[in-house]
Amino acid sequence: MRRALWTVVLASALTLAGCGSASGPGSSSGGGADSLVVWDWKSGDDAAAAYVEAAKADFAEKHPDITVEFVAQPFDQYYTLLGAAIQAGKGPDVMLFNGGGQLRDRVDALVPLDSHVAEDRDRLVGWDAFSKDGRTYAAPVTLQGHPIYYNRKLYERAGLDPDSPPATWSDFVGGCATIMAKTGTKCLALGNKEGIGIQFFLSGLGSGALTGQEYDDWIAGKRDWTSPDVQRIFELWTETDGAGLNNDAANSTAMFNDSFALFSSGKAAHVIGLMSDVGHWKDFGEFLDPGDIGVMRAPVITPGATPSLPYDGGIGYAVARWTADPALAADLVRSLTARDALAVFHADAGAIAADTTIDVSKAGPAVTEIVAGIETGKPALHVALSSQTLDLMGRLSQQLLSGSVTVDEALRQLAASDREG
Repeated sequence: MRRALWTVVLASALTLAGCGSASGPGSSSGGGADSLVVWDWKSGDDAAAAYVEAAKADFAEKHPDITVEFVAQPFDQYYTLLGAAIQAGKGPDVMLFNGGGQLRDRVDALVPLDSHVAEDRDRLVGWDAFSKDGRTYAAPVTLQGHPIYYNRKLYERAGLDPDSPPATWSDFVGGCATIMAKTGTKCLALGNKEGIGIQFFLSGLGSGALTGQEYDDWIAGKRDWTSPDVQRIFELWTETDGAGLNNDAANSTAMFNDSFALFSSGKAAHVIGLMSDVGHWKDFGEFLDPGDIGVMRAPVITPGATPSLPYDGGIGYAVARWTADPALAADLVRSLTARDALAVFHADAGAIAADTTIDVSKAGPAVTEIVAGIETGKPALHVALSSQTLDLMGRLSQQLLSGSVTVDEALRQLAASDREG
């Protein structure tokens, strides 16, 4: 009901040019001289309500005469609606982005924030995911990554040591066979109906397959799609499904939230999930005892690979070029990343905040393990790709599982798309 309502509201909002007054040549601001309008997909969630109020309170202390309006949008339509606003050159003053390609593809519509957030540089981490060509376009609110969660209780039932998860791919496959035989559960929960499962698979397992140099080159944009190590990741994508390690009908299973429900309900022993928001430790803790949720590094697929936690800046707020007062809008972004507001977001929603000074000790062992991996973690592989290439990879991932395209052909297409992007 809420999503349908917002669809009508937002269509009207685009028609009305963001409900704003004219400001600046050829554009309109979202809120006008005495107000700011924020578009996101978080503020409508109950778990984020206290965070939003804390951020608004922080901003009100500095700007008591400015009204802030949050317009929550349905995530599945968010970037389409945002794209329409950008094409029109008018819309909200402040907008939420996922880190990576979704932001980098739209920086022409955003205000560089470097001079506005200089004081926050040392306090927050995850900036790279919101930067392009040496400039920063959004401030990180959360960190997002792709730990491999496992069900410690299923390990125990299968006679495996939950304190020693498999360190190599061969051990992982062998352990999966034991778990499936002795517990009747699947090895991996996978949802690829949206074509997103391949992103989690690539980033969750990639540090176990690529050499350190290959990994760094990939992030830097020097990607070799013909590398045997890259090819091996995509081969495993098809092999795990062909061997029955995944839940049935992965291409028909929605990641959000059907695949995560399979893990939470004990029907799969592992899932490549998220660090925060949904499909993460806090969600799983509603159904599993927090002590039964394990976190493991990627098993080594290529000898010599050094597994690490794949993470980046998760979500962050940016400022639109058409806003009437960029400095004012940037102050709101700073309030949205204030330490006290982020501490509330962690407590209520389970967010792994971009401010790593926030105490997470009460969140349980899974979070302790995740946060410990941040210091040596590396950016997630899929976040380095353009949105165009990610869309193509999603389609090809479904075709790989259905057998309608080969790994070699899929990699040729992805290489071509990556060059264009």
